[in-house]
Amino acid sequence: MSVLRENMVRYQIAARGVTDERVLDAMRIVPREAFMPEELAEFAYEDTPLPIEEGQTISQPYIVALMIAAIQPEPQDRVLEIGTGSGSAAAVLSRVVGQVYTVERHEALVDLASRRLRTLGYGNVEVLHGDGSLGWPEHAPYDGIIVTAGGPHVPRQLREQLAVGGRLVIPIGPDPRQQHLVRMTRVTRERFEEEQLGQVRFVPLVGEDAWEGPGVVPVGVSPPRGTRPATTAALIREAAEPIADIDDVDLGPLLDRIGQSKVVLLGEATHGTSEFYQMRARISRELITKRGFTIVAVEADWPDAARVDRYVRHGPTAQEGHPAFSRFPTWMWRNAEVHDFVEWLRSWNADLPDPARRAGFYGLDLYSLFTSIAAVLRYLDEVDPDTAALARRRYACLSPWERNPAVYGRAALTGQYRTCEEPVTRMLRDMMERRLEYTVHDGDRFLDAAQNARLVANAERYYRVMYSGRVESWNLRDRHMFDTLDMLLKFHGPEARAVVWEHNSHVGNAAATEMGARGEFNVGQLCRERFGREAFLLGFGTDHGTVAAAHDWDAPMEVMAVRPSHAESYERLFHEAGVPALLLPLGPAARPEVRDELRPPRLERAIGVVYRPETELQSHYFQAVLPIQFDEYVWFDETRAVRALPAHAREGVPDTYPFGV
Repeated sequence: MSVLRENMVRYQIAARGVTDERVLDAMRIVPREAFMPEELAEFAYEDTPLPIEEGQTISQPYIVALMIAAIQPEPQDRVLEIGTGSGSAAAVLSRVVGQVYTVERHEALVDLASRRLRTLGYGNVEVLHGDGSLGWPEHAPYDGIIVTAGGPHVPRQLREQLAVGGRLVIPIGPDPRQQHLVRMTRVTRERFEEEQLGQVRFVPLVGEDAWEGPGVVPVGVSPPRGTRPATTAALIREAAEPIADIDDVDLGPLLDRIGQSKVVLLGEATHGTSEFYQMRARISRELITKRGFTIVAVEADWPDAARVDRYVRHGPTAQEGHPAFSRFPTWMWRNAEVHDFVEWLRSWNADLPDPARRAGFYGLDLYSLFTSIAAVLRYLDEVDPDTAALARRRYACLSPWERNPAVYGRAALTGQYRTCEEPVTRMLRDMMERRLEYTVHDGDRFLDAAQNARLVANAERYYRVMYSGRVESWNLRDRHMFDTLDMLLKFHGPEARAVVWEHNSHVGNAAATEMGARGEFNVGQLCRERFGREAFLLGFGTDHGTVAAAHDWDAPMEVMAVRPSHAESYERLFHEAGVPALLLPLGPAARPEVRDELRPPRLERAIGVVYRPETELQSHYFQAVLPIQFDEYVWFDETRAVRALPAHAREGVPDTYPFGV
């Protein structure tokens, strides 16, 4: 853990501009993992906030360091912290100031934090169970005050308890989910100076002089958005095109709005909802049969999708060393809805004598590092044994890490193992330099091998940068998926058109969400920048029902209940429209008043393969501007989980997906 802690300080904190050496040293020595639930300890040094007990969060390490540095701490200072949470930030503070007082409203957290601080020997920290918005007047004045929850304004009593010359750092704003971090310096008894330190996102500060709990309703503040929900819901109802039945709904108007788009991106608000898969399949069938689309590109591993592609285009079968879609989360593609679409695709292609007109099925993702290495070697063994031997020597650099490539990334980053970047990059370069020679003999097969070699190079880099921060690893992954889509379009010629199946977070324009504010981009944004209005972005949403998901990564799939949508979310507006299922134009064809009503930023829900309803607001909602994020929105008020297929073949029966299920 000490190595991870050092890397956290170097790459997540110091690299972002926190220079106070005493704060950095404190972050190096406080064991963050000791302040977290045991099951999350392995993620302690990730560049992200994490859930803790009582539905609260432990702040992102960078934010902890930034706020402590912002009060400009001195060794003799007395500091008040509002929002003890896990006790971790108080422990860091205790290493740089003389005395720490910390207030927490959740009694269970007070008990936990007190026990942890006492056990670890942080004797200069006192913990109080109480209303943080009222401070702790018995020990005032304070040289510094840090508030680790977002309030609508600076509580009056906290201002009064700050010493002259003291600094108070607090996230504030009219939105309980999005705030500005503010530093107030008390210049004289009556005068304060205020500085903005940037946008942040904290759990709400609940108390007498803050938000009301538990619904977090603004106190004395007029919310800037959601002020006319009834009007907006009525407009949605008026402008909507109802969907009575997925199989029978007339999609002619939607196809008119799609027009001559080169790429159509179909999202999903979860990775486990049957209606989303069925509707994407229906729209894809229309695009293939009526608009000549020949590429279906999905958020799946390239080798697994290639196996489906050979099946649907009636290509030769190949000996595979693993069952397709056997990596977590198996239900995402190994489900009855996808199986039905695959069978339809095979049937459609069977009636097309020209192979070039057959629609293919391709994977965009980059998690198949070792499966892709095997695919490259299998191809080279057949066409170029000498190069295959060279590839084996180069890829051997990665072979010790086959069971867990993420460990390779950590070892390479910390210098405990050499980086494999140079040999895997040389392998890709060598193959691309000989592509004309290979393509003469087998175009499609070389496309498959070259893409696998490209994937190995990008995945090797992905596993190294995933420890340097979410932004870089997210952008690398989405850049890889976009480049793969672009490669497919170029390979199939200037008339090629593609339909993409990915989560909303990948296909909605990231520039219209808080992802963009963090510096993240996605496939949808890159498509918009490359293709302009020839990229059609379609999002999906739901209010309640069931979903297939896991509580944790690599945990078993469960069918979970989806909580009704948050009162301030886009989903709530669509729910209140009272239409069970609908299509709503949001792009140039939309009614202007609909776009205007939906344009103010609101919360939007995203459920991936992991769903944590107990911390749903913190874990699954983000800010977005829906009419800029998407050109069209598909709504199903109540949804149900996908029908997952067995992850492995029955005993004694070879796994032949998609042929034998």
